[in-house]
Amino acid sequence: MTAMTEKKIKLNKIEKVKAAKHGLDVKKEIEHFAEIGWEALNDDDLIVRLKWLGIFFRPVTPGKFMLRLRMPNGILNSQQLTTLAQIIQRYGDDGSADITTRQNIQLRGVLLEDIPTIFGQLQEVGLTSIQSGMDNVRNLTGSPVAGIDPHELYDTREVNYKLQAMITNNGEGNYELSNLPRKFNIAVEGGKDNSIHAEINDVAFIPAYKNGELGFNVLIGGYLSAQRCAEAIPMDVWVKADDDEIVELCRAILTVYTTNGLEERLRENRGKARLMWLIDKWTMNRFRIEVEKELGKSLEFAAPEDEITMDKRDHLGVHPQKQEGYNYIGIHIPVGRLDAEGMFEIARLADVYGTGEIRATVEQNFIIPYVADDKVEAFLSEPILERYPLNPSTLVRSLVSCTGARYCNFALVETKARGLKLAQELDEELNIPERVRIHWTGCPNSCGQAQAGDIGLMGTKAKKDGSVVEGVNLFLGGKVGKDAKLGELSQKSIPCDDLKPVLKDILINQFGATVK
Repeated sequence: MTAMTEKKIKLNKIEKVKAAKHGLDVKKEIEHFAEIGWEALNDDDLIVRLKWLGIFFRPVTPGKFMLRLRMPNGILNSQQLTTLAQIIQRYGDDGSADITTRQNIQLRGVLLEDIPTIFGQLQEVGLTSIQSGMDNVRNLTGSPVAGIDPHELYDTREVNYKLQAMITNNGEGNYELSNLPRKFNIAVEGGKDNSIHAEINDVAFIPAYKNGELGFNVLIGGYLSAQRCAEAIPMDVWVKADDDEIVELCRAILTVYTTNGLEERLRENRGKARLMWLIDKWTMNRFRIEVEKELGKSLEFAAPEDEITMDKRDHLGVHPQKQEGYNYIGIHIPVGRLDAEGMFEIARLADVYGTGEIRATVEQNFIIPYVADDKVEAFLSEPILERYPLNPSTLVRSLVSCTGARYCNFALVETKARGLKLAQELDEELNIPERVRIHWTGCPNSCGQAQAGDIGLMGTKAKKDGSVVEGVNLFLGGKVGKDAKLGELSQKSIPCDDLKPVLKDILINQFGATVK
């Protein structure tokens, strides 16, 4: 082997861990891990490989793990939500759950010794956590009102179920598609309002008509990270509105990305390993050609226009469905944080007033569909809606937040509690005439998608009175829905204690707020 060849196949630390033992291999060891305890595991298994099963070691809460599920299109039922509530109920004050910005749920406080039992509980109700972390395709997002939206063009539920089956080998684990160079996000939009945030997905399907036929234009390469933020760009491909064709195109894209990860040196530097870096190196034209080779056929060129013509909706409140006599009701879950009691109550509402179905949104809220017209009034009188309102105050309504420093070792600041308190105070002090989306993220990895907010706040360190304190970098100008774009950095290192007057000034001068 030549020196040049040796240099070419140099692997980063995580790739070496994967080369020594595949992440999915720990599936057969999980009962043993539960018996010997987390402290007996080596770091490669504990910190890296367990994430292939959705199990996340959190250094800030050692011994208490986070478990990330897979919920394609954000859909679950009351039995599933009740099971999740029972799981975290066991852990008392340490047990909680979060709705994520990918229509998913994460459980907190979980003990490794309970994982085999928990996996059995999840399997009984048709849930899985397989391949939900590390270098895998993350939760598949789709229109949160798929199948019930009067403005819908395509029902995204079935295609996302099929995508999950393909990617995870029907939940058993798929060795062919679980060793990507980095994480990967796929989203399918079926409506007109870009509910999926297409611009920040590695692959996104956007409705578009071509010669009178409904299909999808494909966007490629969007992502947010500490190293780079990139908006997805057109692949110049149109695919028919056919579930199987979408699945096969995704398989081909993932295969091209995976098999060229070594040759194109994506596996050397994790900061330059997301799909967009391969596009940069190859150009989109070559990438398209390689995908066509993998598919064994040519792809059609994109339609000249897409069907994203509406502003993005948040789906809170009561809305008529396309099914006459029924409504979907959006419930606000402040910053997506749930406890067992709240989850039991949401499940009960879905059973009593709907069909038991519950949906998560990328805004970290829940939707209960199929509430009959004659049940809406009783629904609105439920006491739990004082805690989870249908029409919260302006800033609280659109507040999005990552996990924050309470549970995440990457976060440089606490986000959820701080962000909620600040939004509540500003709502009390200001009349704000329009919805303003504030996104909090605790670190540059931007799980809270700061660049997607009207106002984005990213955790950092700042100086105040000669001391280093918690602070934020401020982003402005993010837009979602039609003509979506990422916000740009406006101010750096604002101490969190000094943030309120800064936001107040922005709300007054840029969003028309007035002091009460």
